[in-house]
Amino acid sequence: MLTHYFHIIRAMSENKSPLTARALAVGIIGLVIITASSMYVALRMGALPWPTVFVTVLSMAVLGKAKGSTLEEINCTHTLMSAGAMVSGGLAFTLPGLWMTESGASLSIISILAISITGAVLGTVFTVIFRRTFIEKEKLPYPMGEAAYNTLIAGKEGKGAPVLFTSLGASALFTFVRDGLGKIPAVLGVFSGSSLFPALSVWVSPMALGIGAIIGPVLALMWFGGAVLGYFILTPAGLATGLFDSMASADAFRSNLGIGLMIGTGIGVAVKAVVSLFKKKKNAEKSDPIGKNVIIMILIVCVLSVIVLALTTDITILEGILLIIGVYLTTYLSGMLTGQTGVNPMEIFAILVLLGISAVLSPSLAAAFSIAGVVAVACGLTGDVMNDLKSGSLVGTRPRYQIMAESIGGIIGAIVAAFALIVLKDSMGGFGSAELPAPQAAAVAAMAGGLTDSLAFFIGVAVGLVLYLLRLPSATLGLGVYLPTYISSTMALGAVIMAIVKKCARDKATADEKAALISSGFLGGEGITGVIIAIVSMF
Repeated sequence: MLTHYFHIIRAMSENKSPLTARALAVGIIGLVIITASSMYVALRMGALPWPTVFVTVLSMAVLGKAKGSTLEEINCTHTLMSAGAMVSGGLAFTLPGLWMTESGASLSIISILAISITGAVLGTVFTVIFRRTFIEKEKLPYPMGEAAYNTLIAGKEGKGAPVLFTSLGASALFTFVRDGLGKIPAVLGVFSGSSLFPALSVWVSPMALGIGAIIGPVLALMWFGGAVLGYFILTPAGLATGLFDSMASADAFRSNLGIGLMIGTGIGVAVKAVVSLFKKKKNAEKSDPIGKNVIIMILIVCVLSVIVLALTTDITILEGILLIIGVYLTTYLSGMLTGQTGVNPMEIFAILVLLGISAVLSPSLAAAFSIAGVVAVACGLTGDVMNDLKSGSLVGTRPRYQIMAESIGGIIGAIVAAFALIVLKDSMGGFGSAELPAPQAAAVAAMAGGLTDSLAFFIGVAVGLVLYLLRLPSATLGLGVYLPTYISSTMALGAVIMAIVKKCARDKATADEKAALISSGFLGGEGITGVIIAIVSMF
């Protein structure tokens, strides 16, 4: 494997590689921006849509007219550029939970860097094993990877760039007026609430509208349906019948139910994966042997990872060994689920590994969050890598160049994401605040600190498992039950608006393309502006 890198470097010097010097320069600049803005999006939204289409168009806009540029060069550029986004998601969905606990524990920047970089390296390395199975043998669709390919082919002349940058600029200006100048309220109340019914509000956010438009009406309305179920059916019914003696106990039931639904989905993923592997063995399907050099490289990376985590975090050697096993299993699940559905619930995989290790050992609170962080980062990066490798396979890019781009982007992105996490925490009132609710991390905190309503949790696990096996989006439902209503209501609004626009459009293909670009611009504009405002406010 290491010899491949030497060949790549030599090919770059001879100008034969699509991973050119300008691809590296453009990719790294975009990587820093996308990684930092993704951290902001993840902490504020508790969700992080794939940046794949956005970075594809951005790469085309910059390199499309450059002398001698090729689709493969653009492909490698956006591969590198997107690598840090899901690393940010992995950190944002786990580590802030430690600061939300009452223990007063925290992590040093050295520990955060070790968690982030180790997770990124493991995610990339294990993906090397899964690539051929998922992309070449099983030919999983990888919706976002195919979308990136279609965008690359359709927009290779740069026609999509004006639409993207117009929506990005409009979103950035709106966010600046709202957050920078304080002229627009961030949340608008629709219903103030009562003794039985919680308040209903909407988030005044182009980013939230864009996310709803991207995920579509089915998932967005399922998300909002979860909020309706949790806040406006179970809560008032429980209070009216005396099942809950206060709004606080109703909230505890609702939040634990939502977490259980998400964990039940994760268990369902694991069950399906085990059944799938058993069927393969039963059919005596012989897989391609892994090369000796690759095995040696992976073993070295795993050993070094355990040592680094033991020296820089509270994770013990034994916990580290179990963690490596857990990362291998969950990155496999992550690659499979991303390929089948386009969904990658990295924080659920983190909780699953944490629960598994906690059942055998007793990790400290800081170690528990460190374990969750490594798993979430690795799974997040695996999903991103596989999407990019899918688009690369359709374009015809040699995988080794994309893996090299992901390796560079993953490590740089891990460093940027770690510092962005600290910058946002110090400048925006801490985690769990109105500005940075970090709801996914709060779910991890609930698992690490003990459940406040075990009955609700196990009901959620059972229901989530059944719904997933019935091929229903139970994780999305659970997210709606758990998250505040102002997030899911705006998501649903964005999805409905986009569905109406597409329905009324005469040219469906053009409408779909422009919708993806406009939605991506909404996400990028608010995310980038939010990070800039946060950095300025800190200094």
